[in-house]
Amino acid sequence: MRRMRISARADYAVRAALQLAAARDSGPLKAEAISEGQGISHKFLEGILGDMRKGGLVESQRGGRGGYWLARPAESISVADVIRCVDGPLVSVRGERPPDLAYTGPAESLLPLWIALRASVREVLGVSLAEVAAGGLPAGIAARADDPEAWTNP
Repeated sequence: MRRMRISARADYAVRAALQLAAARDSGPLKAEAISEGQGISHKFLEGILGDMRKGGLVESQRGGRGGYWLARPAESISVADVIRCVDGPLVSVRGERPPDLAYTGPAESLLPLWIALRASVREVLGVSLAEVAAGGLPAGIAARADDPEAWTNP
């Protein structure tokens, strides 16, 4: 079984969104500033920001006073929203969404397992950009990360 993987594209998109969330009162940020601030290739970041603009998460303006900013308050954008915008659904099985699957026989209870996995991922990645940018996570998520077993690879 392949392990769950957050793509570089998703990681960079979330980091860029967090940079925008942290700078929300400073006006638009240029892609160069985000690139430098997060150590992301400028060219790769431009493509990501373009996808986020098309997805309605960021807005942009060209020119000397131009740049990028979040299209909505950071409190209303989750990490999951950003990942979905650049990578599609959070959890899929063989490229399909779990509710579209059907199993029989001894594998029948596998479907609720995939649904539970999806619900857990949604819960964890449902944290808002504002919460992460402020350096805080909801208590339940922080408790999961505080568990030493969470930091080990089986």
